[in-house]
Amino acid sequence: MKKLFTPGPLNTSATVKEAMLTDVGSRDRLFIEAVRFVREELINVAGVHPDEYTSVIIQGSGTFAIESAITSAVPQTGKLLLLINGVYGDRMRKIATVHGIDHVCLRWAENEAIDATLVEDLLMNEPDVTHIAWVHSETTSGAFNPVSDVSELCKKYGKSGILDAMSSFGAATIHLQGSGIDFLVSSSNKCIQGTPGFAFVVARTGALKATEGQARTLTLDLYDQWVGLEKNGQFRFTPPTLALMSFRQALLELQDEGGVNARELRYMANNRVIREGLKELGFIQYLPDEIQGHIITTFLYPADNFDFGSFYDKLNERDCVIYPGKLTQADTFRIGNIGHLFENDMYYLVESIKGVLNEMNINK
Repeated sequence: MKKLFTPGPLNTSATVKEAMLTDVGSRDRLFIEAVRFVREELINVAGVHPDEYTSVIIQGSGTFAIESAITSAVPQTGKLLLLINGVYGDRMRKIATVHGIDHVCLRWAENEAIDATLVEDLLMNEPDVTHIAWVHSETTSGAFNPVSDVSELCKKYGKSGILDAMSSFGAATIHLQGSGIDFLVSSSNKCIQGTPGFAFVVARTGALKATEGQARTLTLDLYDQWVGLEKNGQFRFTPPTLALMSFRQALLELQDEGGVNARELRYMANNRVIREGLKELGFIQYLPDEIQGHIITTFLYPADNFDFGSFYDKLNERDCVIYPGKLTQADTFRIGNIGHLFENDMYYLVESIKGVLNEMNINK
């Protein structure tokens, strides 16, 4: 079996896969009950109160839900502040540009984290900003950006926060209840360890209701999607039935593992094995330790003549799948450590990399 050392799609358990083997109709009671369970359990995983927060499922990849949140939440008269230190922050800028949303950007280098002090400086100089969007786990590099610091600024200055928690939700502590984050976005095929097919938004209900009539698209209207799900558990358009059935099982397995805290600890242990193991092999980690997250780690190429294509193929032959780099200013590759993988899988990858380096005559 291939081991996917990526930030998603990722390895899933046999029981999650098995949950997809029975066809269900979108109006079957079994499916409607699964949708209800998933929506309620997402609120539990988020650690928020159901009287104040709700969840909305959006068909498609994580970017679909990001686009849904941004294009529904920001009104025609609004202005969006984007905090960018990687590709996924920049993708939100592209969404704003395509839809003609008034926006301003603050940028940091790809090996830096968002600095809340600079965010506050901008807010004081541009009071017409209404919304702030940023990425928690920037999988361009693996950096963890601050959540609470920016969220507090949202509250202090009366802004609505939109957090991309795509590759961290379910395996990182995020204090959402009562925060300045009105919309948190993530995906089925990340830390909850489901299969691809949909994404979701955990939203403060009052902020979601305020978006009625604001959406710039039909299919990505977050409010209308929520209204339909609230009314009878039905999707406006064809739902990803099997992905939702497998996600229901993935949520049960998250409970069995011990919830967010337990999964976070497992991923941290996985990440530690990777980072320490590759350091012993002579690889240089791209990020400083203080901003390195426990989801994915970026490493610099080990030598000038390093052929990543060959490196990738040889690891693939050993059933290890890694990620190419996505940085704009350095030659790198990335290793994820999430999904249904454990410390022994990380040790296997380190040994496989050691063997491949020998095959390629790369001496560290």
